[in-house]
Amino acid sequence: MNTIDDAQKFGREGVDLALKSFGSVSKGMQAIAVEVADYSKKSFEDGAALVEKIIGVKTVDKAIELQSAYAKAAYETYLARLTKIGELYADMAKESYKPVEAAFAKAK
Repeated sequence: MNTIDDAQKFGREGVDLALKSFGSVSKGMQAIAVEVADYSKKSFEDGAALVEKIIGVKTVDKAIELQSAYAKAAYETYLARLTKIGELYADMAKESYKPVEAAFAKAK
């Protein structure tokens, strides 16, 4: 009888562990999705603003200047967001591993 109880307890602990880990992954993916959506929205808005500015310029030199400034800013923003998303992935991996790490520490 004790073996069955032990097996059930082990199974329950495994399910709890998996749910905690899945919850961490779910939260991390939500944060990443929000970040990607915000970046996409800002990128679209910045592109639309650039088009409006270029339409209003009188010279080709000014249009090239605007485009160059936009390209530089877009690249810097891209790198910053990419770094942040990378950090979110790393945090998600750490958080999803914590329940497993705790289980191993408990088993020792």
